[in-house]
Amino acid sequence: MIGRVGGIEAGGTKWVCAVGTGPDDITVASFPTTTPNETIGRVVTFFREAGGVEAIGIGSFGPVDLARGRITTTPKPGWSSTDVAEPIGSAVGVPVAFETDVGAAALHEMAG
Repeated sequence: MIGRVGGIEAGGTKWVCAVGTGPDDITVASFPTTTPNETIGRVVTFFREAGGVEAIGIGSFGPVDLARGRITTTPKPGWSSTDVAEPIGSAVGVPVAFETDVGAAALHEMAG
């Protein structure tokens, strides 16, 4: 049985973070995309305050390097070559799955 998991929609204008076990048990927070350090810091704070999770899935704006969990050459100022998955996973202490925002949306649609 899967316990509490976390999800992040990492968008170019806002990030949405969620923790829960399913549709009837979910905590959500949203905040604007600012600098990488500030935004990732807010993500880490959210997950630490929300309590334990077993894993986090991230759907990110891009372009991205899926294997390395990082944003590559984006037009979003200050975000090129930003490592996203590793600092979040290390700070929260859980495994992280990293996908494009479009790929994450497709996975959601497949899950029903």
